[in-house]
Amino acid sequence: MLRWGILGTSFISDTMAGAISASDGSRIEAVAGRDPQRLSDFAGRHGIAKHYSGYDALLDDPDIDVVYIGLPNNMHHEAVIRAAEKGKAVLSEKSLTTTMAEADALAQAVRDRGIFFLEGLMYLCHPLMAKAGEILQSGRLGVIRSVSGLYAADIWKFVNPMGKGTIFNLGCYPASLLHYVIQTACGQHAFSSRSTSAFGNASSHDGNICDASLSVRFDNGVLATLQSTDSFGMSFAFSIHGERGALRFLTNPWLPVTGENRLELCEYGRAPEEVVVLSDHDAFGHQVRLVENCLKAGLKDAPRPAPQLTDSLEIMSLLSAWDDQARLSSASGA
Repeated sequence: MLRWGILGTSFISDTMAGAISASDGSRIEAVAGRDPQRLSDFAGRHGIAKHYSGYDALLDDPDIDVVYIGLPNNMHHEAVIRAAEKGKAVLSEKSLTTTMAEADALAQAVRDRGIFFLEGLMYLCHPLMAKAGEILQSGRLGVIRSVSGLYAADIWKFVNPMGKGTIFNLGCYPASLLHYVIQTACGQHAFSSRSTSAFGNASSHDGNICDASLSVRFDNGVLATLQSTDSFGMSFAFSIHGERGALRFLTNPWLPVTGENRLELCEYGRAPEEVVVLSDHDAFGHQVRLVENCLKAGLKDAPRPAPQLTDSLEIMSLLSAWDDQARLSSASGA
């Protein structure tokens, strides 16, 4: 039985607590938070016996095997470093951090202590992604030529202003799926050889980028366009185009569900083929079970499609460049 400690009592921690409790291989040992009332309510809601008012107290608990970090993303690197110092396995929410300096410090701590680490891009743990990868490797699309993705959600009233805006909150989903596609279709090192340009609009509420677009040209000639916004809408889109065919997600790629998840495969000149991926768990449930299996096997990284530490750093590098360029365009009015 894997014993979990949860840092933070936000809605995402609530979702993860439900997924942990639903697994026969896990239980929640303790939770820590800063607001006494929210902490008490969270513990009561999930039947958690131990609750701590300080994060260090939870990390010092010898009865905890793995720590889930559901804190705001500007706090991720400090929490991961402290958990690593205590020798705890870590599942930390996306985005990895909010700066590359923080990301590098996080990665160094993980490697120095040799702990298991996984960034919480939970959708990559779902069998829908493995199926997409299988299609990419089948050759049915031919050589990949372009990728496009969008994630829009009208959530600006709820975002943490310290999280640096939509690119790190929502843009990390299409960016990480682009990373998986390029790595799967073009090879392990193709993603890092690229040039980018980006545009953005700054929010009048907190000054962060609220609408963002990114264009990428990889050195192998693949072109990609991504968009992200937390200021309007509630929609998604992701498609991959090759010389022989195209693949697009009909259901939300970043929130795959229990039950049916659907892709459309269209080989040019033929009728589109709907691909249905059935699952007995949603993305959060698969993520919990992946952590269980990895720790049981003594792994320090999860197998792909889940992000390994080097993958998380590459994704973070793209997010940082996207944000830097979008801020410059917004400031200049370009």
